[in-house]
Amino acid sequence: MARPQRYASWFHERREPSAEPGSAGREPKEARDVSPQPLESLKGFGVTLKQVFKKPITQQYPEYKRPVYPRFRGRHRLWRFENGLEKCVGCSLCAAACPADCIRVVPAENTADHRISAGERYARIYEINLSRCIFCGYCELACPFDAITLEQEFELSEYSRDDLIYTKDMLLAEPVKRVPVADPDLYDTPIPAYKTDA
Repeated sequence: MARPQRYASWFHERREPSAEPGSAGREPKEARDVSPQPLESLKGFGVTLKQVFKKPITQQYPEYKRPVYPRFRGRHRLWRFENGLEKCVGCSLCAAACPADCIRVVPAENTADHRISAGERYARIYEINLSRCIFCGYCELACPFDAITLEQEFELSEYSRDDLIYTKDMLLAEPVKRVPVADPDLYDTPIPAYKTDA
């Protein structure tokens, strides 16, 4: 398809003629003759040599665990009131807010004889598929009763995908894989910046 005349003339005016045939993409000859400064190369090697003589940092995990940041988002946890009633009322706002669609809530009605939560309903089934979860924290923000929070537990590996589906009983209980964090004075890794500069 031929270009209209007005565009063709504009196209030819905008093109700059190359200096010599076959020189497209090459640097000018003057720029190629200039060698890099040897001092700059030595500075670069100096950074490498400084690291060579430093003592390697070895973290004795899991005996010593560095503290995580205060807003770290790890394993989910469902909470109860002090009187034993569950905070979750089965409203499914967390499931609606979840971008990964990994939360399943099936509500049921509370009765006078069988009261589980403080509201009219409770979560009969509450499941989180942690293999799909992206730990964004939207479920925590969407909950009006602070029934679900993301704690600082990060050891969540399993041998089967089915074990990564956390049920309501698992979420209400404390994490099983809790390893106590050692005294920070015994760490062989640097203290995080948020501890030292705060």
